[in-house]
Amino acid sequence: MLKKILVNEELHQFGGSGVVHAARSEGLCGRLADELEGKVQLIYLDPPFGTGGAFEFKDKSTVCAYSDALSIPQLTSMMRPVLSACHRLLCASGSLYLHVDYRLSARMRILLDEIFGEENFMNEIIWSYRSGGRSTRHFSRKHDNILFYRKSKNVYFNIEATGSPRGSARKNHMKRCADEDGQIYYSIKTGGKEYRYYEDDLVFPSDVWDDVEHLHQRDPERTGFNTQKPLALLKRIILASSKEGDTVLDFFGGSGTTAEAAALLGRSFISVDCGDASLLATRRRLIESARIKGLFETSKPFSILYDQPEIRQKLESTCFVQVSQTLDGHEITFKHKPDSCCAFAAAGRLDSGVFYAADYLTRPLNGEKLFLPDGFALHLVDNLCRQGFFIPDHRA
Repeated sequence: MLKKILVNEELHQFGGSGVVHAARSEGLCGRLADELEGKVQLIYLDPPFGTGGAFEFKDKSTVCAYSDALSIPQLTSMMRPVLSACHRLLCASGSLYLHVDYRLSARMRILLDEIFGEENFMNEIIWSYRSGGRSTRHFSRKHDNILFYRKSKNVYFNIEATGSPRGSARKNHMKRCADEDGQIYYSIKTGGKEYRYYEDDLVFPSDVWDDVEHLHQRDPERTGFNTQKPLALLKRIILASSKEGDTVLDFFGGSGTTAEAAALLGRSFISVDCGDASLLATRRRLIESARIKGLFETSKPFSILYDQPEIRQKLESTCFVQVSQTLDGHEITFKHKPDSCCAFAAAGRLDSGVFYAADYLTRPLNGEKLFLPDGFALHLVDNLCRQGFFIPDHRA
């Protein structure tokens, strides 16, 4: 039998250098600003858009990831303290990217002008994408708005980090040539001058990003999180506005795209989200990303902090596991049922309310086993994204 315990923090030995806060952004932002004022280089925010809908997380079951039920005025009111905290958190060279759509873009632009100053507006980036569904009542809405602001005129911005080679695709009205070194270029003459464009020259994005694909249903990046953003989108933002070792913050962590992109690019991350689905998706993808890309040796530890463990750790029963005692611990066997199964499991040491994860089954299969040495605790997340921490109950 297993006995439930409360844990204040998880510590994972690989997955990226950072912290995931299991908390509400509007409740945590002021405290973070007090602790880290002027220490964050880049902030990306992807808040609710004011759609009035609910968005799903599909894994072993379908659950509600989050409810986007607040009205536009309520969202605007909620965003004010968050954006004010963001301004305090950013260092002098820092930047903020606020990802919204047509519902909030005008209101957020006014709010950001007020908090950051009109003179610190950099761009309104249009992320134009192709996705299913077309309207006959109006022109189909196939873009999001990303409002880009700097903290000060000392902003760090490296457009060259976002460039891609021009390539060999045919260039209209240009002549294909080779120079004296055999390098291919395309030329055009205008005003009596010749302009050359080499295939390996870097082309930089404008403020319309139509080259980053929307994630389709079967995309291998998919975590099951309904509103997940592509890694390519966050990588471009992170490369342009931060350097290796800098801190990147996301107050609406969602599926964990910002955290993963930051980890892959050698940045530290701070991710905040109170959703059960968000915690599962973020934890799992950081661990799996390090594993798949062979980063165990070089990856740094990340932690998950709980502001209210008794609220965040909702799993009470563990009817999908069978516990067998061994000579030096316990063997955990997973017994999936149609309505109750395990979505994530880890074994680890427990010390003063901190769970030091040591072994994982990020997607346990029916009949798979996990060994729990003496003195270790067990972390389980079920198919409804509820989680709990347990130790063997020797009194049973």
